[in-house]
Amino acid sequence: MRDIILSKMQAPPSITNSQKVRVIAPSGALREWERFEQGVKVWRDRGYELDIPSSLSQPYGYLAGTDQQRCQQLIEAWNDPECVAIACARGGYGSMRLLENLDWNQLSDRPKWLIGFSDITALLWGFAKHKRICGLHAPVLTTLANEPERSQQQLFDWLEGKNNSITLSGQGWENGKATGRLLPANLTIATHIIGTPLCPDLEGVILAIEDVAEPPYKVDRMLTHWRWSGHLQKIKGIAIGRFSQSEVSTPSLTMEEVWRDRLSDLGIPIVMHLPFGHDGENAPLPVGCLAEIDANNGTLSYKLA
Repeated sequence: MRDIILSKMQAPPSITNSQKVRVIAPSGALREWERFEQGVKVWRDRGYELDIPSSLSQPYGYLAGTDQQRCQQLIEAWNDPECVAIACARGGYGSMRLLENLDWNQLSDRPKWLIGFSDITALLWGFAKHKRICGLHAPVLTTLANEPERSQQQLFDWLEGKNNSITLSGQGWENGKATGRLLPANLTIATHIIGTPLCPDLEGVILAIEDVAEPPYKVDRMLTHWRWSGHLQKIKGIAIGRFSQSEVSTPSLTMEEVWRDRLSDLGIPIVMHLPFGHDGENAPLPVGCLAEIDANNGTLSYKLA
């Protein structure tokens, strides 16, 4: 039976700035405490009550705690009836490990916003697949304060229901336009999700990808894996965000040359240089919302429907 997950998503209700938001660290150990506190301040300055556990990050090597500790944080935050959103402290690595043995029946079916990007892709896809709940691919607490005012405002306007439609502008490759359900992801994490129970059927989606510190040859390898898996052939359009810190000193194709070499023969609308990802403006991208990609005009538009 076809996986119909992305056509039957639940959008969490709008939140208000007097409500409780819980903070979790499901991935890498939190070491950027100053940037974390700056991100917390952004939320609190807007009136939100942030619940930060005293045991938020108990470094276990490169992780923010053992799998059991981090998983328990997630379960307690998700099942808290007073919590309307969960803000992830940072990315790094580790969220996929939580989902390997997670009993999804332990988690409430009540939708709430889960906010994060990069390594948090695994949680966003997991909740889409197993709970059919929209998450928000958006800044984590250690990156939020460095966001320009525009993207901060987009984030809170979306969460608070003040704006349910966003258009981002980039550079299109022509091939017209297409509509589908938006599926944002960090490319590395999404590549490792292929072939696991977390991977939804990608038939008809608009895939939005970004990454950091991955040189062009590694991006080539990942996209080649997507091609061989058959998943790229299902996708209706591709939105490419920022692939930062990807410079190499040895002879190499540029990142754009890799994208064109591996994707242009798909014959689908593709827009690159969109304002999301690491090290710059990171516009909020809701998982599973209705999206239109227009490669002639170089835009990605999406809205709650």
